[in-house]
Amino acid sequence: MKTMNMLHAINSALDITMAEHDHACIFGEDVGYFGGVFRATSGLQEKYGKHRVFNTPLTEQGIAGFANGLAAFGAPAIAEIQFADYIFPAFDQIVNESAKFRYRSGNEFNVGNLTIRTPYGGGIAGGLYHSQSPEAYFAHTPGLKIVVPRNPYQAKGLLRAAIKDDNPVLFFEPKRLYRASTGEVPEEDYTIELGKAEVVQEGKDVTVLAWGAQMEIIAAAAEKAKEQGISVELIDLRSILPWDVDTVAESVKKTGRLVVSHEAPITNGFGAEIVATIQQQCFLYLESPITRVCGLDTPYPLALEKEYIPDALKVFEAIKNAVEF
Repeated sequence: MKTMNMLHAINSALDITMAEHDHACIFGEDVGYFGGVFRATSGLQEKYGKHRVFNTPLTEQGIAGFANGLAAFGAPAIAEIQFADYIFPAFDQIVNESAKFRYRSGNEFNVGNLTIRTPYGGGIAGGLYHSQSPEAYFAHTPGLKIVVPRNPYQAKGLLRAAIKDDNPVLFFEPKRLYRASTGEVPEEDYTIELGKAEVVQEGKDVTVLAWGAQMEIIAAAAEKAKEQGISVELIDLRSILPWDVDTVAESVKKTGRLVVSHEAPITNGFGAEIVATIQQQCFLYLESPITRVCGLDTPYPLALEKEYIPDALKVFEAIKNAVEF
């Protein structure tokens, strides 16, 4: 075990992949010698060469298109989109090509070796073009997998699982935690199952669910609730697509209450899908309405970032209201 921050853990997962597959390639804007804007790929070009770790032109559509082509020939293709906000020019390639490659060919060919990494979310005073959480846009697309880690241990294991998976995976990394989150991480290879949520803390009064950087916030809210004698069950969804309905439903049947929190705007955020599904699965067990604590339906603000973020106090109020309903 070694103490790593999230960037070190991601770099370790990429290093293992590059050593494992001679044809694996990492590419994106400034990922080469520069190591990317956040330095996630530092040292990899020197170790594996410019033909395997290289910069691309500033064209996200081109990055995704090249990634599809490389993955279609069987090479592990690991593309980086510098910020999740920049992924929209690549939207057509991802949802119309990556997601449908296998289906349209009747499983004759696929791009299952494709992993797209991208840092998402706010908390770094990035303003409206460097703070978005676009996971819900892609969750509407069959053929993709979507994964979001919450800490270094999860980041390494989930990224390795994403790279090994035989489907194209979008790997959203919470950039606010890149250096802020540290922990003990195995130096050797390991994976964490995709599509499986984790019950981080058991409780009996209310289930609170989130993913990525929001896990830190709901954990703080759970501590405030504990001071009020409220027992909170915390769930990290980890995989947005597919998502673990069974684990969440089992928890809600026990607690009778659910609070869902995410940083993206509330309208049509992925929390809406969770609420609809759990209401259907657990209706007769519910003791209060399911609540969402999310970002606002506005562009992500710079000066008012603290007001926009669904912080621990907002989540705590939702927990208290659910229990007192």
